[in-house]
Amino acid sequence: MIHGESYKPIIAEAAKMAVGEENIYERVFIFELLKDKNDPNAVAGAVGFSVREPKFYVFKAKAVILATGGATLLFRPRSTGEAAGRTWYAIFDTGSGYYMGLKAGAMLTQFEHRFIPFRFKDGYGPVG
Repeated sequence: MIHGESYKPIIAEAAKMAVGEENIYERVFIFELLKDKNDPNAVAGAVGFSVREPKFYVFKAKAVILATGGATLLFRPRSTGEAAGRTWYAIFDTGSGYYMGLKAGAMLTQFEHRFIPFRFKDGYGPVG
């Protein structure tokens, strides 16, 4: 049985193999989306810096997916005990993606939902 805290490492490994490790940039803090100069409604890349080395990155892209996550830990989780600190409560989901999208001109909708881990046998996890 795969428990909730095991999902992220399993999926990350499959993604690395599919994309190729040479195409993955880890520990890069993206802080700005770049607008397309020919289409003011499109994003053409992103700007960021390494959190481990003195490097600055400018990424150009045909398409950009803003997958920074939501804004977790704004509400108190229903989980108790050891389940309260599992990996699906990412402390890094600060809502920064909402800011970057809004600054780039995106229409932000459907903020009325939030992550609620469903209870399953012997624990809590992101299963539903």
